[in-house]
Amino acid sequence: MGKKVRVRFAPSPTGYLHIGGARTALFNYLFARRNGGVFILRIEDTDVERSSKELSDVIIEDLKWLGMDFDEGPIYQSERLEIYRNVAEKLVEEGKAYRCFCNKEELERKREEARKKGVPYKYDGTCRNLTEDEIKRNLRENKPYAIRFKVPQEGIIRFKDVVQKKIEVKCSELEDFVLLRSDGYPTYHLSCVVDDSEMGITHVIRGADHISNTPKQILLYRALGRDIPKFAHIPLILGPDRTRLSKRHGATAVSKYREDGFLPEAFAYFLALMGWSPRTNKKILTMDEMIELFDLKDVVKTNAMFDLKKLEWINGKFISSLPPERLLPDVVNVLKKYNLFREEFLGEKRDWFLKGIDLLKIRYRRIEDFATLGRAYFSDDFSYSEEGIEKYFKKDDALMDALVEILNEYSLLDELDLEMSEKILRSVAEKYGVKSGDLIGAIRVMLTGHVVAPGIFDVIEFLGKDRVLKRLQRGIQFLKSYGKE
Repeated sequence: MGKKVRVRFAPSPTGYLHIGGARTALFNYLFARRNGGVFILRIEDTDVERSSKELSDVIIEDLKWLGMDFDEGPIYQSERLEIYRNVAEKLVEEGKAYRCFCNKEELERKREEARKKGVPYKYDGTCRNLTEDEIKRNLRENKPYAIRFKVPQEGIIRFKDVVQKKIEVKCSELEDFVLLRSDGYPTYHLSCVVDDSEMGITHVIRGADHISNTPKQILLYRALGRDIPKFAHIPLILGPDRTRLSKRHGATAVSKYREDGFLPEAFAYFLALMGWSPRTNKKILTMDEMIELFDLKDVVKTNAMFDLKKLEWINGKFISSLPPERLLPDVVNVLKKYNLFREEFLGEKRDWFLKGIDLLKIRYRRIEDFATLGRAYFSDDFSYSEEGIEKYFKKDDALMDALVEILNEYSLLDELDLEMSEKILRSVAEKYGVKSGDLIGAIRVMLTGHVVAPGIFDVIEFLGKDRVLKRLQRGIQFLKSYGKE
C-alpha cells in the first residue's frame, strides 16, 4: 500500500459520541489495525462556546468501551490555533487567500436576497477584488476580517473516492470559503487540512455527508503544496423512516446503549454491519475477526439502516456465546443498579452466581434482562406476571392436589437434583391426570414469575430445595386465594 497507513478519528466535543461517529471511528480503527497502521485520535474543539473537556472525556471513554485504543493522541486542536493562523496568513501573502471585511449583517442581507430569489447562496467575492489601498484603509480602521480561500474560477476538481468511486466538481460551483473567522478561530476546512497533512494522514475515512467538503479541501492541499490523502466516504446511517438518523428516532449517543445493557463486542459488530459487508458466513464476529476481514472495498455505497431489533439479536447472540466470567462484571453492575446485588455473589456464592449467569444467558438479549426478567433468580422479592397468572393459575382441584403432593414429595428429599425433581413431577402428573405442561407451567410461574424460563428442572436445581419449597408454598396459597375459574 506504499506509505504506512495513518488514519484519524476527529470528533467534535460539542455533544456525546453518536452512532455515526462511533461507526466512523470503528472503520478507521479496523483499517489501521488490518494494515498495520496508526490510529490517531484528534479532538476538534475549536468551537469554544460548545466544546467541553467533559464531553471529550466521555468520547474517549466510549471509544475505549468499544475496544478501540488509539496509538497517538488525544491531540486537541485548541492547542494548535497559532499554527492555523500562520498558515492562513501565509496563504494571503502568497495571493492564494484574501482578507474579507464583509460583516455579518451584509452577508445575512445577501443570503436573504438569495432566499427570496429561490437560489442557493454563494459568496459573491466582494472582497476578492479590493484594491491594495482599500485593504490598507480597512486595516488602519481596525475593521475585523475573515480570511477566505481564493477558489480558481475555472477548472474541475476530480478525485477517486475509495467507496463512492469517481467524483468531480466544477470550480465555478464553489464559493470562496472561509479559512479563518474574524475571531481568529479556524474553520473545519483549514484545521482539518493542516492537521491531516502535518500528521501524515494517508486515508481520510469519514461520512458521506463530508463529500461536499472534499473538493474545497483538495484545493487547499494543492495551495499548501502538501500530499493529498485518499478519501473514503462511508454511507450515511438512516432511521426506520429512511431519513437521516437523529434524536427523533430514539437514542443516538453510544453511552445510552452502554447504559441500556448492550455489550461492547455486540455494539461494535452492529456498527460495522451498517455499511460493511464482510466476506464470511459467520453470524457474529469479534473485534479480532473484524480486523482480519476488514477491507474498504467491501464498504457499500448505499445508506445503512439503523435497526434496533437487529442490535438486540446480535447482543443476544454475544451474551449467549460469552463465558459467564466475561459477563460477570456487567451482570454485577446491572444488579447493583436494581438493588439486587449481594456481596456474597462475589464471595462464598460466586460459583453459584456464575452458574446462574450461565443458566440465563441463552435467553437474554440485554444485560438489563438479568435484573428484570431474571429478578427471581437473585432475589426472593418478585411478583407473578399477568400472563403467567392468566395462563396457568386456574381453579382446578386436580392441579391443586398435584401441586400440594409435589411440595410434600420435594420436602422429603435431602436435595433437589435434576433427575429426582423431574421423576416426581411426571409421576404426580400421571397420578392426578394433569398435563405435565400445565403443571410445569404453573410451577415455572411460582418459581420465576414468568411463563418463559430455562428448563424447569435446571431452575429447581439452581434455586435449591429451601427456596423451591418456600416458593411453591407461596404459589399454592396465592392460587387458593386467587380462585380463578
